[in-house]
Amino acid sequence: MIAEIVIWLFRLVQYYEYAIVIYILMSWLPGARESGLGRFLGRIVEPYLRIFRFIPPIGMLDFSPIVAILALNFARSGLLHLVSIFL
Repeated sequence: MIAEIVIWLFRLVQYYEYAIVIYILMSWLPGARESGLGRFLGRIVEPYLRIFRFIPPIGMLDFSPIVAILALNFARSGLLHLVSIFL
């Protein structure tokens, strides 16, 4: 039961990472973020990315999504470690 929940959470985090990557790639295409998919992804991804917007962009490169994805990976690794301790 707990293993199924953990697998489900890992998949959810992985899909969220995909959503972040797609949303960031949409910024390279003119008008893509104004599409229906872009607005939907913005509502899902922007609240999380806003946490990491304290990192100033260097030139035209914004590194906050990379830090956000790394934070998700660290959280996933920590969850895996906690589950392995208690199981």
